[in-house]
Amino acid sequence: MENNTDGAFQLNLFTGSEIQNPNKKIPSVLPWIIVSKESPYFITDQGKDWHPIGQNDAINWLDLAGLFRRRNLASVESYLRMLSENGVTCLRLMLEYCQTEHRYLERPAGNFQPNMIRLWDDLFALCEKHGLRILLTPYDTYWMWIRWRQHPYNKKNGGLCNKRSHWLFCPEMRNLIKNRLAFASERWGGSGVIFGWDLWNEIHPRHAVNSAEVFYEFIEDVGGFLRKKEIQFHGRAHLQTVSIFGPDINKHHSITQCIFRHRALDFANTHIYEKGAIDDPKNTVDVAISVGRILREQIAEIMDSRPFFDSEHGPIHAFKDKHITLTEPFDDEYFRHFQWAHFASGGAGGGMRWANRNPHTLTTGMREAQRNLARFFSLIDWKRFNRKNLNEEIVLSNPAFKCFGCGDKEQAVIWVLRTDKTGKNGMLLKNAEPVDLTIKIPGLQKGHYRVIAFYTSGENKARELEISPERAEYLSISLPPIVTDLAIAVRLLQAL
Repeated sequence: MENNTDGAFQLNLFTGSEIQNPNKKIPSVLPWIIVSKESPYFITDQGKDWHPIGQNDAINWLDLAGLFRRRNLASVESYLRMLSENGVTCLRLMLEYCQTEHRYLERPAGNFQPNMIRLWDDLFALCEKHGLRILLTPYDTYWMWIRWRQHPYNKKNGGLCNKRSHWLFCPEMRNLIKNRLAFASERWGGSGVIFGWDLWNEIHPRHAVNSAEVFYEFIEDVGGFLRKKEIQFHGRAHLQTVSIFGPDINKHHSITQCIFRHRALDFANTHIYEKGAIDDPKNTVDVAISVGRILREQIAEIMDSRPFFDSEHGPIHAFKDKHITLTEPFDDEYFRHFQWAHFASGGAGGGMRWANRNPHTLTTGMREAQRNLARFFSLIDWKRFNRKNLNEEIVLSNPAFKCFGCGDKEQAVIWVLRTDKTGKNGMLLKNAEPVDLTIKIPGLQKGHYRVIAFYTSGENKARELEISPERAEYLSISLPPIVTDLAIAVRLLQAL
């Protein structure tokens, strides 16, 4: 930043010379994450399968609060180690979480704060040590919108933007955004810790005077700028996406094109906050049914093989508006059902929960669910799994179950959920009589298959068998007796 003679601020795009230790870059041995050329899933640049298992976190929430002014780095490292041991691979984080006055990355605008730079240096180093990656977004647009009067970017505070409704098209604001991304990329972008960039958190028409028409150009401009900078800095670029508040998708015609099909984005990303079943749940079955339907609808909007996943969900209305924290047993089951419905319906990973608990941290049961999902991944060849959603095509012998599944000609992932035995607490009855179920999976080529039935809690592997289709049009599988739910991995052993 510098002053013109008329007193107005002029932004100089970051070059690396305006800050202490300008040449410091976080060393990295972690491979970068890329998209598989043969499937809508992620792999490392060394060719190993990789899935975004994790949740949203924040630098001022309980588990990462010790980073600030290095108050307790040991507790933060213990937390990150625990995540890694439970199969977590990725956190979604915002470079600035401005719910309070003490976590601004820039203050004034364009002046990057040394204490916050050190905080992120520490976090990147710890994530590198424990093999964790970050889906990084530059702003917490929720709190920036609510607290715009206090934000350093506000022109009244010496910033460059007059109104929050001008964020996406104001030239001066656009330069601030690019400046922040350029700084973050030069300092931390050489690290494999960055899984990808969420260029804008929950892009919304109100950020552009209630119009979505600027979205496409904004993504093209800002994403293209960042990609060029990363290639300049590091010789390659991290993946890019833009997130959207799910219920807003159908409100503007141009949103679908941008979120699911923009040529500059590498994967599609939404926040699944459906009214009722998801944001204020009364039982743990309806959440799964809603997730399965939404995944099917949104995957159908993608015209190429880019991955899709939810990067924010949870009981937000119950927690934020009604001040209700779900009971831990209920929330654990809600979490597990969301995760498996998302994953089996064709999403990459199990979705990324926004805690919506007091305090903002996931429960032990949720960590167990993440660990069990991670254990399932070795059962499928993801690099070659060119799946399509089969939620409505798979045939069940028993109407008491709901099916969530995806598959191609050689593999399938299925999760079946029992829907007829729910208690007054809204949870599935664990003491219900087990029942048999046969499923028929279409689209698999004729051959010899390995089928693994996998319990999603407790002891995982239920049964492994080898089976050949009796008829060419489907593979019929008789499953072991089911009390609540069961996941199934199907993989071709030998074509016939």
